[in-house]
Formats: sequence, C-alpha cells, structure tokens
Amino acid sequence: MTAIYRSDDARQAIEAGYRTLLDRWPVPSASATLPTRHGDTFVLVSGPDDAPPVVLLHGAGFNSAAWLADAALWARTHRLYAVDLLGEAGLSAPVRPPLGSGAYAEWLDDVLDGLGVERAAFVGTSLGGWLALDYTVRRPERVSRLVLLVPGGIGRQKYAAVLASVFLMSFGDRGRRASAGLMLGPRGSAEPGGPALGEQLLLIQRGFRYRRDPLPIFTDDQLRAIAAPVLVVAGAKDRMLDQRGTARRVRALVADATVTLVPDAGHVPERYSQPVHAFLTNGDPR
Repeated sequence: MTAIYRSDDARQAIEAGYRTLLDRWPVPSASATLPTRHGDTFVLVSGPDDAPPVVLLHGAGFNSAAWLADAALWARTHRLYAVDLLGEAGLSAPVRPPLGSGAYAEWLDDVLDGLGVERAAFVGTSLGGWLALDYTVRRPERVSRLVLLVPGGIGRQKYAAVLASVFLMSFGDRGRRASAGLMLGPRGSAEPGGPALGEQLLLIQRGFRYRRDPLPIFTDDQLRAIAAPVLVVAGAKDRMLDQRGTARRVRALVADATVTLVPDAGHVPERYSQPVHAFLTNGDPR
C-alpha cells in the first residue's frame, strides 16, 4: 500500500509534534503499545483504575490529541482509553484494512482484550464514530453506550468541499489553512481545539497522505438493531457529511437515541464535552 507519510522527515515531525501535545495531557496518564492481529496500537490511559471504561476514537488525519480539552472532565468519573487509529497520524501501525470488512472489529477486539476490558462505552469522532458504530453493529455485547460526534456512515458524504480543498492545498501553508477552514466549516474558535492543535493539523497537512476511500453507509436494519443508548452531536453546516440526514436517520431508526444538531457548527464538534459527560454518567456526574 502507499506510505501514509510523504517522507520519513514528515513522519518524524508529525510524531514529535504529537508527543509534545501528549506532554500537555491534563491528568496523570500512562501509555501502552498493544500488539493486535492488524498491527501495533498506541493507547493513552487515564482516569481511576476502577472507573467505568470509555474508549475514545479520534477522526481521520489526526490522533488522540483531539481529546486534550475533554480528558480532565471525563477522567473524573471514567477510565479513559484514547486509542490511535490504525493508518492515521498517530503512533499506531501505518496500515489501513478495508473499511466495511471485519478487520476493524477484530482490531478493537484485540485492543479491548489487551487492556483487559470486557465491555466499554465508546466515543468516536467522524471516522472514529464510524468505527465505533461498526463495532457496535458487529459486537453489541461489548458496547455499553455509544457517543457519535459528527459521525460518518449514516448521512451521505459530500465532495464539493473536498475537491476545492485539494486545489487550495497546492498554495503552501496559506492554502493549507484555507483548505482546513473550508473542509471543517463554521466553528466558534479560530483553530479547532486552539493554536497548538492547529499547528499539529498544519504539520499533518504538509506531510500526511489522507485516506480517500468512502465510508460505507450503515443500513436501516443495522441501525434498528442497536440496543445501546446512543448520543449524537453533529453540525448542521458540516461540509463533509450530511449531518441533517444523519439526524433524521438516527431519530427514525435507533430506539434509544438522543440527537443534538448544532445549527451553526461544521465538521468540528463543539459544545459537546459536558453533554457527553452527562450521557456517560447517565445524568449522575458524581
């Protein structure tokens, strides 16, 4: 397969920037690299040892630094396992099994088994949301609750912004910043997650090869079969995914679902940390 980085120097720069961000993790943490049948997987662990487990799955083209602003709150009540996705800009193996195959469910089986976790809540963003939902469909007995932030695989994908962003990327760092703004859409802050994450995103844009394969869409029957409580938070102005369609399908098909469609937000999830915490604690933040 094509290498996921444009050069070894690019890989080293992205990894160095990521490790710097992990040094800022807001609560005490430990890391582990777990062997799985689809490649070694980096996991950052925080929160009380005996607290209910939550698996965090970031989006495409990024890494677990995406959770920096959330970890302090969620780790008060839960054991957090922030997992770097395979084939993305983190510290896990640079492999990309076919989407829609059983490979990612096997991978998450191995991750949970390696962590000694039988059943967990899952929080996933974009591609991470697709992976969490795929796992829920394939392994319902291992998912206690499911949080989907701007998820893929429910509403249709959009391509106009993607094509325009590819053109902008050819104009150096200014074009890359414009490309990110176009793709991610409206948001309340100047940078997604603040300037430090914005600089990491720029490093990734310079040196990382994003995956291009479309996300398979879950069927009505697959969504109807979900028994776990589900929370969806999405942006009505998402330029990458039809989140209005996502909201309609989840409300119509998932029995125990709460859907929040943020009217002025794009593909950067916003104002979700407190509602997610309330959902994970079933309204009792202790």
